[in-house]
Amino acid sequence: MYRANPKLLLPVLLLLWAPAGFAERADRDKPMHLEADQVTMDDAQQISTFTGNVHFSQGTLLLRGDKIVVVQDKGGFKHATAYGHVAEFRQKREGLDEYVEGYGERIEYEARTETLDFFEKARLKRDRDEVSGDHIIYSTNTEIFQVFSSDANSKNGPPQRVRAVLQPKPKENIAPPSAPGKLPLTPGTTPTPKK
Repeated sequence: MYRANPKLLLPVLLLLWAPAGFAERADRDKPMHLEADQVTMDDAQQISTFTGNVHFSQGTLLLRGDKIVVVQDKGGFKHATAYGHVAEFRQKREGLDEYVEGYGERIEYEARTETLDFFEKARLKRDRDEVSGDHIIYSTNTEIFQVFSSDANSKNGPPQRVRAVLQPKPKENIAPPSAPGKLPLTPGTTPTPKK
């Protein structure tokens, strides 16, 4: 009897969840918008802290949390960290009427690499497929992700396992092949016998 190697199971699941499209390409060229109840800006350190029902958006990319800290590096790229009981991420997929959604107690978005890290009770959903673990790294550029379980030495209890729910894809309507040697018939005609 063949037994699956658990170390190979997750990469196989990730290949099955391989994307048909990518994140909305135009998002990277859009301005970033932030809304909050309060903001503290430190121009010397290039750090802005937004608190209270915070919404961060760039095109179709959306981050929501109780607090979002945005740090700008010397190259002008921004790193946003969202905190919350459940911080949320959402982004439209390129050329599809479909979104990728993610959740965690902390979400870090790196604009330079277009990656997100979801920490603690992390979940990522696309259509009806879903993965969860303690830490998820997701590239909005390639739609490749990695899912990690908690460490066995964690002080928060026993280690958690990575979980995935992958729905079957709908079958395409394919006409059955015609039987060999048969002549096509059209209504009201009779095939002419060969002489």
